[in-house]
Amino acid sequence: MSPQMSAAVADSPGAAGPQSQMLADKVRRDARASTLKALGASLLTFLLTLVGVTVLWQLALWASDLSPYVAKGPVDVWNFFFVEEAAAENRAEILGNLAVTLGDAVIGFAAGLLIALLGAIGFRLSRGFEQAMMPIALLLRSVPLVAFAPIIIMIFGREFATVAVMGGIVVLFPALVNIAFGLQQSSQQTLEVVQVYGGGPIKQLTKVALPASLPAFFAAVRVSVPGAITGALLAEWLATGSGIGGVINGYATSAKFDELWASVVVVTLTSLVLYNLVAILENTVLARMGMHPTKRL
Repeated sequence: MSPQMSAAVADSPGAAGPQSQMLADKVRRDARASTLKALGASLLTFLLTLVGVTVLWQLALWASDLSPYVAKGPVDVWNFFFVEEAAAENRAEILGNLAVTLGDAVIGFAAGLLIALLGAIGFRLSRGFEQAMMPIALLLRSVPLVAFAPIIIMIFGREFATVAVMGGIVVLFPALVNIAFGLQQSSQQTLEVVQVYGGGPIKQLTKVALPASLPAFFAAVRVSVPGAITGALLAEWLATGSGIGGVINGYATSAKFDELWASVVVVTLTSLVLYNLVAILENTVLARMGMHPTKRL
């Protein structure tokens, strides 16, 4: 083959195939490495959080010098769940109450996050709606839920609706602010390109704004998980009387301190686990997509 023919073959599109394949493989390797790195960092953070909380718990008990009859440490709770003769009954009682609380938390989480997403989309589509409602959302975000509780109970009673409203309020306002912030971070140039090709506000929302707001949405979900559990506990304590929120006051007044501390521990541990699971999912997905978690909470 002559040198001219060799050069023509080298310049042909087919010759770029191996290079394109190598580049694609490199991109996949980099994405896989970023995902594994994010997953490892999230798991390490989770383990350090658990260790740190346990150490601080024990140090606080030592520093407070409370009676062992009242103050229970990590070993006491472990024995309550796994060592005592009635450990199986103890686990069944506490975990049964926890299941009720988690069910109530799911209701508030779903209601609050859905309304927050719809509200943030409304802010994105209508500037007037945003200017009218955002100050109210920011104001209500700072008002404790306990202040609303008597009115909510009076209107909705002490049943399912109250759980949804009280749990949803805790989730709604922080999630609304975060998602609305995320929807405003989309590239103006990209929005203009969609507009030039005939895309209206809805197309700009679905093709540009919503994908760009994914870090803010994950941040809202991450913050909403413990918030939903808190809202469920308040609703149970003030309204329904079920779940951990409903029985924990009875444990305190009946001097059932083992049950009291065990309930606090399982709720706290569940909140930490769920929060970090969302954080792991967030870091993994965003690393895979080449995005970074938002720090706005």
